[in-house]
Amino acid sequence: MKASHFYLIAFVLGLVFRISAAQDQPAPVKTPRVTHRQIHQQARIKQGVKSGELTNSETRRLEREQAKIQYDKREAKSDGKITPAERKHLQREQNKASRDIYRLKHNERVQK
Repeated sequence: MKASHFYLIAFVLGLVFRISAAQDQPAPVKTPRVTHRQIHQQARIKQGVKSGELTNSETRRLEREQAKIQYDKREAKSDGKITPAERKHLQREQNKASRDIYRLKHNERVQK
């Protein structure tokens, strides 16, 4: 894995976790499914970078998509509960992200 990929991933994850920790209110709402899928999708992206299946631009795009999901999850939790519509929105975002990861890992472009 190239150092630039590692630093990009570390930066995005650090930013996401830093923003999450900066909130004064603890989130009383738990979202274990969303969190589990985020962890799994991050692992898939990391594997794609390591194997060379993802280019730098593809990796940046996928990381931005993951950061957006994290932001939306935090926003949904901000009022103390997640509505069914918010859960559905998060699930749709994660479904799209999963498809994007698969599609970008299996296209003909490879990291040189």
